[in-house]
Amino acid sequence: MVVEPGKVVAIYYVLKAWGVARSIRSPLMGDPPLVYVHGAGQLIPGLERALEGRRVGEHVHALVPPAEAYGERDRSLQQRLPLEALANLGSLEEGMILEALGEDGTWREFLTVVEIDREGQTVLLDANHPLAGLELEFEIDVVEVRDPTPDDLLRLREPAALARPRPHGKGRVPASRSTDRD
Repeated sequence: MVVEPGKVVAIYYVLKAWGVARSIRSPLMGDPPLVYVHGAGQLIPGLERALEGRRVGEHVHALVPPAEAYGERDRSLQQRLPLEALANLGSLEEGMILEALGEDGTWREFLTVVEIDREGQTVLLDANHPLAGLELEFEIDVVEVRDPTPDDLLRLREPAALARPRPHGKGRVPASRSTDRD
């Protein structure tokens, strides 16, 4: 059976950016495979394209440009705020990930603390995906391809771990910290 739209696919992978492993899902680490419905928009487009037509047991090496992954970096998604607007979060550090609610309050947005200007009392937040603007390199092992069951279709409706993020809007002031970068 080949990977094609509508099939349930399970993969193990190593994701690298700039030659550095950013995410690993491996049976050697006791991880379950990433399971998704092919063609349902659960993976970034370039990764789905690289897997199209593959079979169980195949090893795939794929280079995915930003346009087929998380897009180019967008400076309009950066916002400078007064430090006092984030005072309820305690001490901030560059590189921290903050969690905010989107404007409609129904989805979460993650913001990276890019710069803290203690003299000017401002902080620069960035809502770009951390992998935006980067060419992504994948090493993938296809471990299962099958027709979906009714339970699969219910369970796998949500985006998988490597899905394209929702479009960013201007979120509310972050309400909590997050240490998980995924």
